[in-house]
Amino acid sequence: MKSLIPLLQNVPLFQDLAVSDLEIIAPLFVERDFKKGTILFFEADLGEEFFLIQSGVVKIYRIDYAKEIILALFRDGDFFGEMSLIQKGLTRSATAETLENCKIYTLMRSEFYHFLEQTPKLSLRLLEVTMERLRKANEQIYDLTFLDVRMRIIKVVCRLAQDHGIIKQGRLMINMKLTHQQIANLAGTVRESVTKVLQELQEDQIITIEKKMIYINKMEAMKRLLPL
Repeated sequence: MKSLIPLLQNVPLFQDLAVSDLEIIAPLFVERDFKKGTILFFEADLGEEFFLIQSGVVKIYRIDYAKEIILALFRDGDFFGEMSLIQKGLTRSATAETLENCKIYTLMRSEFYHFLEQTPKLSLRLLEVTMERLRKANEQIYDLTFLDVRMRIIKVVCRLAQDHGIIKQGRLMINMKLTHQQIANLAGTVRESVTKVLQELQEDQIITIEKKMIYINKMEAMKRLLPL
């Protein structure tokens, strides 16, 4: 599990721990491979596992009146399921599904709990991470409630660029292939609206779409389209 330690050092939850602590916790993880389209857990399932992504993409979503709403997208180095580490008996608040073939490390609450008791720094970090995710969830609820469809789509593109953007050939590229339907599910709208807004952004040369990848040409111009 020595190969896991560099990954843990880049995960916000564990990055403050000493290498000696990481060497203790690393063997508690189990390495697993999942094919594209695998359901890792369903909403309302009992939560007993924490997930850390080595490679691949996972979507977290809920079904509301037969409509899929994507709450988050996680990829290499991201983690999810941390609430299961805090309290025994909690059920999952959403469903998790792989969008690509994934290599994921899993950690059972029962294995982790004794380590957590002896590491106050990790307990505090877990609380901080949970509060930050709660803040983002509240922001998403606000957007779905008060922003119009166009603003929601633009904000989703901005967030994807900030969370998954990489510099490629001198341009900012969202390093994730997403269909218009998946972007619509993130924005709480329909595919046709996403197609229309993305086309408008391309006509204004704010973004470029090449081989299903979105490049951001003018991030500041796109942000100016959003409400203050």
